[in-house]
Amino acid sequence: MAKLTRAQLIELVETHYFGNVDTKRLEPAVKYFHADAVLGVQTAGVVHVGETAIRRMFTDFFGSTKTIFHGDYSHVVDVEAQRIASQFVARNTYNDGRQIEMRNCNFFELRDGLFTRVTIYMSGANPLV
Repeated sequence: MAKLTRAQLIELVETHYFGNVDTKRLEPAVKYFHADAVLGVQTAGVVHVGETAIRRMFTDFFGSTKTIFHGDYSHVVDVEAQRIASQFVARNTYNDGRQIEMRNCNFFELRDGLFTRVTIYMSGANPLV
């Protein structure tokens, strides 16, 4: 498969990944992960390995939140290595009424246009357990 361009990598992260997470669309969000992908929250020491674990994590997160928002993006893109680092604001309103805003940074590694590893650094408590 041809390497994704800078614009395609940014679109993948902002629209296809975070856009689907923000609208709680599970299938479109997880389809961009390789079956053996690793998603880790580095600041919490939590790692989800493989499609089943990542799917369960998102299912639980979607179930506990009323609204999810990611925006105010800043990206550093390495087209040759197929990697993108994205800093952004994450704003969640939970079912219990809590509203949390964090400034986070995710590091995405891709192969064949799909995520192989996503490493997350959060400025607050980890909701991705």
